[in-house]
Amino acid sequence: MNKKIFRSSFLTVFLVLTASIVLIMGILFDLFEGQIQKELTSEAEYLSHAVENEGADFLKNFNNADKRITLINADGSVLFDNQTDAEALDNHAERSEIKQAMETGTGRSIRYSDTLTEKTLYYAVRLSDNSILRVSTNQYTVVTILLGLLRPIVLIIIAALILTAVLSSMVSKSIIKPINELDLECPERNETYEELTPLLKKIYEQKRTISKQLAEAKKRQNEFNLITENMNEGFLVIDRDTNILTHNGMALKLLGIKNPVEGNAFALCRTRDFREAVTKSLEGEKAQRSMKQNDRTYSLIASPVLENENVIGAVIIIIDITEIEKREEIRREFTANVSHELKTPLTSISGFAELMKSGGVPKEDVTDFSRSIYDEAQRLISLVNDIIKLSELDEKSIPLENERVDLYDLSGEIIERLKSEAAKKNVTLNLIGSNAEIVGIRKILDEMIYNLCDNAVKYNKENGTVDVIINSTDKKVNVIVRDTGIGIRPEHQSRVFERFYRVDKSHSKKVGGTGLGLAIVKHGALCHNADINLESAEGKGTSITISFDKAES
Repeated sequence: MNKKIFRSSFLTVFLVLTASIVLIMGILFDLFEGQIQKELTSEAEYLSHAVENEGADFLKNFNNADKRITLINADGSVLFDNQTDAEALDNHAERSEIKQAMETGTGRSIRYSDTLTEKTLYYAVRLSDNSILRVSTNQYTVVTILLGLLRPIVLIIIAALILTAVLSSMVSKSIIKPINELDLECPERNETYEELTPLLKKIYEQKRTISKQLAEAKKRQNEFNLITENMNEGFLVIDRDTNILTHNGMALKLLGIKNPVEGNAFALCRTRDFREAVTKSLEGEKAQRSMKQNDRTYSLIASPVLENENVIGAVIIIIDITEIEKREEIRREFTANVSHELKTPLTSISGFAELMKSGGVPKEDVTDFSRSIYDEAQRLISLVNDIIKLSELDEKSIPLENERVDLYDLSGEIIERLKSEAAKKNVTLNLIGSNAEIVGIRKILDEMIYNLCDNAVKYNKENGTVDVIINSTDKKVNVIVRDTGIGIRPEHQSRVFERFYRVDKSHSKKVGGTGLGLAIVKHGALCHNADINLESAEGKGTSITISFDKAES
């Protein structure tokens, strides 16, 4: 803008200066020409009176080299000329100023030289004898005068241009300065040209509108980021060329990407399922795929984004379904195991009952058959009870409230209940430690410790021992159940807490049990936010430690 104002002011001044010079030169030239005309008229009048009074000889004695004086006869012949021989001159009857003088008494004319650099002014007066007295003088034309003044004019123009440039620069800067110093952050506080007031007011209103829109957009962006960054699902938005527009941190975490990425979505993941889902969504169809990567299972949901029925991109949701898949697998295994475990006692009960119904069982065997039916029924009841307990723990539907429980006293009660079972194998039960309280559900804690002690007795050796140790630290209370039994091989130790998992199925069938005892212990520990640690050596025994948070005093 500064340059534009400078150019405009400079050009304006230059044109005004040029026009002024031309106008002044024209006016001065007209003034000079008028003055010469007056001088010619005055001198011609003077000479005409002299000639009338003293005769033509007066002209011969009149000395004026600046002007040419000519006396012309009525027939046009030249009688006298002070600069040229009269006899050598042509007849002047056809000269315009002579004709005009003959008709009106005076005559004027101007004639230019062949080069147009000089002109001659003529003034003629008719005398009483009809002869014509003409006075003339030479005058330079405007072009000649300008050429003669070219150097000073050029110097003046150059000086004027320099001065114009300086002044134009100063003027343009002075005009621009208040505009450059405008505080557009606070348009309403500026004191500047009155003509800018509507513009500043408009800027102020637009700034308020933009600030409000930006604040709203920022609020929505923060809400969007807050939602997407706290999602457990990966969120990815791409355009129709698969370029990443936005994503949340979970998307990168699920796909194993540590650093933020830009560019093509296929750079994130190159699996076939991912590419198929993205391609399908960009074709305008919703796609859902399962993808396995880094020992994890993901569900991909890719939906197209449409604008005027044209696909402009896609939204991809990545869900980690590894745990769901594991739970589904456990559910299938659990269903199969439950079916198997229920089928075995029911088959036995049905078989014995069918034999007794047919009447082909000797009376002395009826008691044995009845005992077998009772044992299988008890086994079935135990299995159903354990399944119900696990279901309650899974669904956290146990209608009991937390209370302060002394694990030392509780363990003592459990040992008393197991003494008769331990006596059958000559297993010694020992309670070691001191009183220690936690906050928990007594029924679940009872089931946990009972199952650990029951397993320690069942899988112990003849004349073995089971130690139940209760100790505490500043923040934890530990329940340790240690036996001298058959132990667990290392390859089985990570799975013994799974439902229906048996290390030795033949031995487990022999000692009884439902295969759900340690699963109940595991879920009970989860319910109390407790940690479980197992140490075992084959043939030497097993030690299982459960660490609870200590109750506050």
